[in-house]
Amino acid sequence: MERNYGGVIWTNHALERLNQRNITQRDAWATFQHPDQSRYAKTKGTWIFYKTYGNEKYEVVGKKNERGEWIIMTVWSRPVYGEERKAVVHVPFWLKILRKIFGVR
Repeated sequence: MERNYGGVIWTNHALERLNQRNITQRDAWATFQHPDQSRYAKTKGTWIFYKTYGNEKYEVVGKKNERGEWIIMTVWSRPVYGEERKAVVHVPFWLKILRKIFGVR
């Protein structure tokens, strides 16, 4: 695992947690870059990024340093319970218009 991966700085703590929790750095980075959702954490300036992979929800905690660089501080996962997630199919806008014009569903 790399300390600087994907244009982000990874703390030793985060790298240790990835290893302990069998989470790939690539999946953690993808969670940070393309989260399903994100929110402010309790600590000032810190964010939590969430992404679900199958039946696991990954959570990545990061913040910007004084130079504006993102630092990943820790990573964990937790099981997802309840209904299976349904795949969301993105329909391009132009296709929606054509369907509306021609009455096709």
